Amino acid sequence: MLSLHTARPSPRSTRGASSIGLAIAGGGPIGGMYELGVLRALDEACDGLDLTRLDGYVGVSSGAFLAAGLANGMTTADMCRIFVTGDSDDVTFAPSMFLRPAFGEYMRRAAGVPRLTLDWWRGVLPGAIGGTSGYHDGTRWSDLVNRFGALVPTGLFDNREVERFLRGVFTRRGRSNDFRDLGGRLFVVAVDLDSGEAVRFGAPGWDDVPISCAVQASAALPGLYSPVALRGRQFVDGALRRTMHASVLLEREVDLLIGINPLVPFDASAAGRQAPAGARRRRSLAAGGLPAVLSQTFRTLLQSRMQVGLARYAQQYPGVDQLVFEPNAHDGALFFANAFSFSARREICALGYRNTLDDIAARAEALRPRLAAHGIQLRAAIIDDATRTVMTGLGAPPPRATDATARLRRALDDAEHLVSQRSARPPGRRTVHRPRTMV
Repeated sequence: MLSLHTARPSPRSTRGASSIGLAIAGGGPIGGMYELGVLRALDEACDGLDLTRLDGYVGVSSGAFLAAGLANGMTTADMCRIFVTGDSDDVTFAPSMFLRPAFGEYMRRAAGVPRLTLDWWRGVLPGAIGGTSGYHDGTRWSDLVNRFGALVPTGLFDNREVERFLRGVFTRRGRSNDFRDLGGRLFVVAVDLDSGEAVRFGAPGWDDVPISCAVQASAALPGLYSPVALRGRQFVDGALRRTMHASVLLEREVDLLIGINPLVPFDASAAGRQAPAGARRRRSLAAGGLPAVLSQTFRTLLQSRMQVGLARYAQQYPGVDQLVFEPNAHDGALFFANAFSFSARREICALGYRNTLDDIAARAEALRPRLAAHGIQLRAAIIDDATRTVMTGLGAPPPRATDATARLRRALDDAEHLVSQRSARPPGRRTVHRPRTMV
């Protein structure tokens, strides 16, 4: 599903080369795979759009993984080989890193049991250990819940391994784990648990935090992962405040905003109507238990909040073209997928890829003039090929490279890009060189 807001004529369009920003929302591992499929489709379908050289990136939660990779010069093909096909010569990805129990958190909480138990018994038993009782039954049980709620871990899983994985990825082959090396283009958003404040890592004052730590904090979904401590503050998932945080880029005066949001409520009735006649049996999502109910609730809230924000942005930033890609409401595979299944990762990435190409093809006539204003052309051979899949354009794995050869390849690629950009520059039009990272 593609939402398109067409910019009204604005003096900004006369400045020269367009400024393009990418905002990627969260959505957990499955949402991240859908977003990767969308990005791969845009990469192949749009001539003149280099996703590794945009003017700004903002990522939230799982979207921060992808935004940080792109800003660091990792192509969509690179990331497909890491997360989907598993044949990368650079990175080995193991989904189990997301499922390591937070044993340290469990032990710290358990250590408080004796003290809390003693304090509670002092209050509820008449004369017990010098205590006094003034508790009625209702008060006693509510006090029990309040006191012993502190023993419940703040997260089921330990996300420190995620940070170590990202740190390893961003500290080799010419990439960087330092926001400042990326030219101020990358922003990762997390929320301060104690104040509710949204913090933009990568912005002045917060750009010295390692990218890997910022992504870890932004992806710390409450209940699943413990808050991440940085500078004496506790940070959790950035989606608690906003879904995409696109305003981070709009405030930087981009001309074209591309947004991706994988979290839309599932329409079970629409999915049933599209099923074969013999298989049409409407089933309430409540039958899926608490996980299905919570998932549908959060999806509905997040998408509703994003739609309100986009409508406001259209009024506040009328000179910006906005393209927002989302799944179709009847995509049951996205809603019910096993977040940690290898086959599901490939299926969901393929779904995002195919949906995006279909959306672009359906809106091609409206898209062509808008994209052309930003130097982007649609590749008809790609968007008109109904049989094309996310695997079609990957081809054979690239030859294995050492860290030194990878750095050289990136340097040569940067030099070639700069030369081609200058040679293609029309007279009087400024050149925009978008540095990726130090090599």
